[in-house]
Amino acid sequence: MSDGIRVVVADDQQVVREGLVALLGLIDGVEVTGAAANGVEAVDLVAKGNVDVVLMDLRMPVLDGTQATARIAADYPEVAVLVLTTYADDTSIANALRAGARGYLTKDAGRAEIGAALRSTAAGQSTFDPEVSKRLIAGLSPDASDRGTDGLTARETEVLRLIAGGLSNPEIAEQLFISEATVKTHINNTFAKIGARHRAEAVRYAYQKGIVSDAL
Repeated sequence: MSDGIRVVVADDQQVVREGLVALLGLIDGVEVTGAAANGVEAVDLVAKGNVDVVLMDLRMPVLDGTQATARIAADYPEVAVLVLTTYADDTSIANALRAGARGYLTKDAGRAEIGAALRSTAAGQSTFDPEVSKRLIAGLSPDASDRGTDGLTARETEVLRLIAGGLSNPEIAEQLFISEATVKTHINNTFAKIGARHRAEAVRYAYQKGIVSDAL
């Protein structure tokens, strides 16, 4: 990675796209390296390299944001996708996360929130709009801890559910009444068992295995 976070902006509305490029130019440590009007252009820009994060709209022509996210996650896993969209309905959230999005914000987000989310996703963490986090937590499958997926213990599965709900390590520790060091141990063990390199992959695994309910 270069000294700054290299970002491609993908949004089909020109005024929004140009506004985001201007906004990101005001954030220290962020460099906009391209702008796309649809999913195909976004994937093409990623293919050229020089990208760390794609700030992705969902509803776009030619190839929508969810499909573009899936292509990027499959072919360029080192590039993070951060969704920035008007839509925060259950289907949009679930589809984006299954496709491999590492974060999900709505267009109510301000400059500071977008900047923090870009840094987080570039570092391999997941980040969600507060309303999205509430929906994720509300949709956690109540019986997931008993499923024993891929050799996960009940506690590891519980930690994975909370990761999928967008909780940070301190929040998981508070929720489960355990130390942050214990949370980190559970996360390391869980990631090793499921083959996840970062939280975004763990979230996608949780959806694919039904650890988080489809209905959110």
